[in-house]
Amino acid sequence: MIKIALCDDETVYLESTEKLLRDWSRTTSTPIELDCFDHGDALLAKHRIYRYDIIFLDIVMPLFSGMDTAKELRLLDKSAKIIFLTSSPEFALSSYSVRALDYLIKPLSYDKLQEVLEECMSLLYKEPDSLTLKTPGGYQRIFLHDIEYLEAQNKRVLFYLSNSECLEVLQPLHTFETELPDTKGFFKCHRSYLVNLKNVQHFSSVELSTKSGRQIPIARGYGKPFQDRYFALLFHDQ
Repeated sequence: MIKIALCDDETVYLESTEKLLRDWSRTTSTPIELDCFDHGDALLAKHRIYRYDIIFLDIVMPLFSGMDTAKELRLLDKSAKIIFLTSSPEFALSSYSVRALDYLIKPLSYDKLQEVLEECMSLLYKEPDSLTLKTPGGYQRIFLHDIEYLEAQNKRVLFYLSNSECLEVLQPLHTFETELPDTKGFFKCHRSYLVNLKNVQHFSSVELSTKSGRQIPIARGYGKPFQDRYFALLFHDQ
């Protein structure tokens, strides 16, 4: 069962998109649970307890915009597939900041909706990349998207995760550099730090902040390469 949320303050578009989604469910024999909302606050409240797989979200809504809603959603959930609905392509660039899967121009066509839903389905059933660590307490499997950064301390490495957990591994940092390459979104910004670019919230030429608020130094001369790699990954993932 695929859990889908649809949020649009314009009744005509809310109803027409709902019909297309139910047509797709029936045509493809894909069972769905579909909830419709006309403002972002209600969607956020339901998502906190229900966790939708796919979220269709109108960008332009009064008071609490679709972009503001998406930012709040990303604080709650990094894996939900967000598809923006918009009447104008001018908002496309903004969608990168919240890792939206796509944006669709209203009114929607069935073919375009089907295309984006097929992509969502392939991603939902794809096993996330993971890593198995040998910690003092035993072996532990973690998903790469949960890693904020690695910190080298003498002959051990500390894995800082997005849930505030910290795992200790008795191996040098360089042993993980081949398992966590830049192609998977990691960047060595300092001799003691390997950071997951997808979990970076802010950065300057000398320091970055992760989404949980942790501060990490960027070594001298690495500011520009870090920026280039960050934006290259950001645009490639969209």
